[in-house]
Amino acid sequence: MTHKVALITGSSRGIGKATALRLAEAGYDIVINYARSKKGAIETAEQVEALGRKALIIKANVGDVDKIKDMFAQIEQEFGRLDIFVNNAASGVQRPIMELEESHWDWTLNINSKALLFCGQEAAKLMEKNGGGKIVSISSLGSIRYLKNYTVVGVSKAALEALTRYLAIELAPKNIVVNAVSGGAVDTEALKHFPNREELLQEAKEKTPAGRMVEIEDMVNTVMFLLSDDSSMIRGQTIIVDGGISLLV
Repeated sequence: MTHKVALITGSSRGIGKATALRLAEAGYDIVINYARSKKGAIETAEQVEALGRKALIIKANVGDVDKIKDMFAQIEQEFGRLDIFVNNAASGVQRPIMELEESHWDWTLNINSKALLFCGQEAAKLMEKNGGGKIVSISSLGSIRYLKNYTVVGVSKAALEALTRYLAIELAPKNIVVNAVSGGAVDTEALKHFPNREELLQEAKEKTPAGRMVEIEDMVNTVMFLLSDDSSMIRGQTIIVDGGISLLV
């Protein structure tokens, strides 16, 4: 029996790692992608294998189309199929608008937006061989509201959400379901790079109507729902998981 296969980009830590482990628990073989944290990727792979599933580690900067194509060639060679693609890898420069440079824009948009387009293309080619699949991307509230020093990241996430809608329509005939999950402030490793991390965390703790911050598992629960058959009629949507904080003025 050929087991189903899931690719999670940026799965050496945080939401990506937690999603990889949940999918392994659900019976998927896992492709673990990372750009810098080899140690984290190996730890994820060991945990996947401890659950009885296969793990393939691929180092690739998803902002580089050649690296993307090489990654999917490795997936096809190893597994011959792909059923799920979780577009989780993200990066970005966080500075005031007047301090942004062209290189900051290119780096952030490549990893956070361009990657979905070209990974989505390659994923669709493999998915349609086995009758379809699911694609879910991770976004953030900065796509729809102002966050300090977040300009270029927010724009890149807005592009990701728009691309989610376009992919959902054009990949539907291939039986590929495409959606996104947008989270409020989650205290992950990535948040440590935010210059105003403490401010964001304090606001989330004090103002979230649900009475607590969003946690990694809250995001993963929603991702898993969108990857399930129960959500097959949800297409091109960005589901906000923020405990209600974005409803506040």
